[in-house]
Amino acid sequence: MADLHDIYSLIKSDFTRYPRINGGGVKMILIALSGIDHRFSFSFWLRLSSSKNIFYPLALLMRKKYERKFGLQIPKQTKIGYGFYLGHGIGIVINPRTVIGNNCNLSQFTSIGTNDGKAAIIGDNVYIGPSVCIVGNVCIGNNVTIGAGSVVTKDIPDNATVAGVPAKILNYDNPGKYIGHRFEKK
Repeated sequence: MADLHDIYSLIKSDFTRYPRINGGGVKMILIALSGIDHRFSFSFWLRLSSSKNIFYPLALLMRKKYERKFGLQIPKQTKIGYGFYLGHGIGIVINPRTVIGNNCNLSQFTSIGTNDGKAAIIGDNVYIGPSVCIVGNVCIGNNVTIGAGSVVTKDIPDNATVAGVPAKILNYDNPGKYIGHRFEKK
């Protein structure tokens, strides 16, 4: 269980990834509560619902609201690192056993699932393009770019750009180039 200080640190790290709405402290909380940017608001309530705290009951309700309205099925049990970013914030389904590293971008219509109980482990600074399916117990390295419409069924090494059905390595040029406004943990 994370305490409120840890949760606040995660929320603040997520907020830094949204440069158009950036600010801090009170502004960050007002934006989350107002729903001006539903992507950040969902992330805010997801983080607050991930462990028991004073806001837990409200966080569960608000997360459910955004989940239904935008088709965001990211369970509160999912382990997500610092600097989580939702590109368009619609149609995302993630298995609760998935582990997501720091500075991960998820685009619309992404599915990360499994049928055997072990889900994907995703490294740091990973860009997952629109309509990507990540299937099964795969390991995605750090600084990886996964192109739109890809189906990932095998491990991806660090610094790779992959695309296709099934996803194949295209190159190792300019890894993680789509991860803007990275959160650097101090």
